[in-house]
Amino acid sequence: MVPTGPYGSWPSPIDASLAASHDGAPQFVGMVGDEVWWIVPRPEEGGRQALVRLRPDGVEDVVLPAPWNLRSRVVEYGGRPWTGTAREADGPLLVFVNFADQRLYAYEPDAPGAPGPRPLTPVSSVGGGLRWVDPVLCDGEVWCVLEEFTGEAPTDVRRVIAAVPLDGTAAEDRGAVRELSDGRHRFVTGPRVSPDGTQVAYIGWDHPRMPWDGTEVLVAEIPYGAGGFTDTRSLAGGPDESVCQVEWDRDGTLLFSSDRGGWWELYRLRRDGHRISGALCLGREEEFGGPLWQIGQRWFHPLDSGLIAVVHGRGATALGILDPETGELVDAAGPWTTWAATLAVQGDRIVGVAASPRSAYEVVELCTATGRARVIGCPHDDRVDAAYYPEPLIRTFTGPEGRDIHAHIYPPHHPGRIAPAEELPPYVVWAHGGPTGHAPLVLDLEIAYFTSRGIGVAEVNYGGSTGYGREYRERLRGQWGVVDVEDCAAVALALADEGTADRNRLALRGGSAGGYTTAASLADTDVYACGTIKYPVLDLISWANGETHDLESHYLESLIGPLATCPEVYAERSPHADRITAPFLLLQGLDDPICPPVQAERFLGQMAGRGVPHAYLAFAGEGHGFRGAETIRRALEAELGLYVQVFGIERDDVPRLEFKK
Repeated sequence: MVPTGPYGSWPSPIDASLAASHDGAPQFVGMVGDEVWWIVPRPEEGGRQALVRLRPDGVEDVVLPAPWNLRSRVVEYGGRPWTGTAREADGPLLVFVNFADQRLYAYEPDAPGAPGPRPLTPVSSVGGGLRWVDPVLCDGEVWCVLEEFTGEAPTDVRRVIAAVPLDGTAAEDRGAVRELSDGRHRFVTGPRVSPDGTQVAYIGWDHPRMPWDGTEVLVAEIPYGAGGFTDTRSLAGGPDESVCQVEWDRDGTLLFSSDRGGWWELYRLRRDGHRISGALCLGREEEFGGPLWQIGQRWFHPLDSGLIAVVHGRGATALGILDPETGELVDAAGPWTTWAATLAVQGDRIVGVAASPRSAYEVVELCTATGRARVIGCPHDDRVDAAYYPEPLIRTFTGPEGRDIHAHIYPPHHPGRIAPAEELPPYVVWAHGGPTGHAPLVLDLEIAYFTSRGIGVAEVNYGGSTGYGREYRERLRGQWGVVDVEDCAAVALALADEGTADRNRLALRGGSAGGYTTAASLADTDVYACGTIKYPVLDLISWANGETHDLESHYLESLIGPLATCPEVYAERSPHADRITAPFLLLQGLDDPICPPVQAERFLGQMAGRGVPHAYLAFAGEGHGFRGAETIRRALEAELGLYVQVFGIERDDVPRLEFKK
């Protein structure tokens, strides 16, 4: 007979340390000759990002030891931090961004004696310095996005595409960096050079738009010799059209992903620059692109055969091979339900990163000749019996005004425990960040940490989430703090009304924009018994007045409205500490440039003396999103401690939170 135990009290082999050690996913795959290289997070090494190579004999090696950390800070969310090429005589050449100083470095890992990385760019003492992202090797130079601070404020910044000599002459001399683009846009992506080497394409946009609002496809001529791009012209996109990726096809035509038809779909731009074909895969009502949060993301990649590898679906659920002439799309077989926005190709090989509800993110290779897909790197390893993993349910709920709300429901699950028949489980609603983002359907040991103990999780892709077309994404336009709050509450209450969840033991948690949604929900609804607020936006007026980084400094103009015309809305939508009556846990990184700790500290000052139990954990060395294993472990245990104390769960293996009132 299976033992009976109250929800939340079940023992579990999935402890916080295990969950922390598996945090993050491989990203930014690339081909260097016949080898596949990729970035992999190392939470146990303070969250550094290591570069890994898979040799032809199947041996997986780390290219650079600690403390080298391949991570860019351009627009603070970074992007592709490396590029490499194979050379017959001298072995591979790697160019990468090092997180500590944000300099570009060149490294030859197979050179005799393996001399260490040599710097290619100088250090600037102005503001945030010089930063680089999305590098491309081109004729003795590396071309990439340069982000240069011109003052001390986070918005004193300019961005251009620049060329850095590989001979190291720019390491001490900023003047040796050759600027290529004309600076007409505040934000640009990395360059994509045409097959014949005569043209370059990239994407640009400006405040107040975010890249999912409106961007332009820019094409320019590459001059012979020195000098910048010439004859730069806009060939697609606009203020109300989001183009998230552009690539040259083998025949010199330009492929790009645009939401001009309401979904991110693939289009082809002919060589004359004027004729744009219809979408290459019409009528599917699914995305062939996504929100450009990081520079260098890839949702499609042309193949030498004329076919196109595409990540697509409602939430990037599949990797497919698209025939652009017929529109035929064939998906790779396999268990994976989510594919990351990173692809690399060589011949008939396609490499991506994918996960499923039973497996964490893995590096997967698809052979187009055989149709076979196999895991080649970061293979999922069940450190515990997979019977402890939750079984997700994909559901659509009905919200206010009859609107659909998409969610993934993870009921409590344990192979060796059941709850008393009369008891309903506690549930925690998870609000994802962004808010222009998406909760993927993948195995997340943080979710399993709770469900295996008897606490359900509901991930809500509230209105404003990506993956469901532009109309769904724009439900949040002017309505942040309304639609997201309503949708999360609607899912929580629906679970309670149908007898799935205990109405008196509902909680909400979220980080970044999800932290804002959590705080606003605790202030403006009576749905939740408690909440976990992680590195949140808490003061909308201050956030819009320079208390965040440049990329999102005008974001609230679309989410709320122009501050100059509706300051009262900003004031009303900010979470009001004097309205919160439910206990909460606030988690904050002290080095966060996006949601700075000063916002959390002011909010806590407003809570002092109100008699509402709350706890605050601040982590030195952590930024926006926690990376170190010890931080993730402490944060998870503290969150469980909150639910144990508020929900009246009996267990003695969780550190007790010290509440202030």
